[in-house]
Amino acid sequence: MIPASHLLAIYLIVERTRDSCIDWAVVGSTGMALQGVPLEVHDLDIQTDREGAYRLAELFTEHAVTPVRYVASDRIRSHLGEYELAGVKVEIMGALEKLVNGVWEQPVDIREHRHWLEVNGLVVPVLDLEYEVEAYTQMGRTERAALLRAWLADRV
Repeated sequence: MIPASHLLAIYLIVERTRDSCIDWAVVGSTGMALQGVPLEVHDLDIQTDREGAYRLAELFTEHAVTPVRYVASDRIRSHLGEYELAGVKVEIMGALEKLVNGVWEQPVDIREHRHWLEVNGLVVPVLDLEYEVEAYTQMGRTERAALLRAWLADRV
């Protein structure tokens, strides 16, 4: 379900951040697939805070496609960068804010929604799927939120 290249990219991130005290988590389709949701994965999304985004950027400078910088759209804004590790597109998103009902939400503290999985002997931080349902709903990605909600309901 998860390509070996993605697992290698995750391994590289875990190894480089091991002693860094950066709060981060694998999110999006790869984070969901790591938790058992049957999804096809393409890229690897890493969510962190503002400081963490720039510290990750420093750790992976040689892999930068687009270095971390502040990016804002009409519904989402964050400190965003694109990197390539083991042939995988890796997006780093720091201090992600969503526009909900006309108000910008404060960036989420991922420590409140993160848990740890063991994957091939590697301990990987991911975001709780219940939180992901809420986040996807707020971003207007109702199809993905519905898929997750249904998958979680089947697990009960």
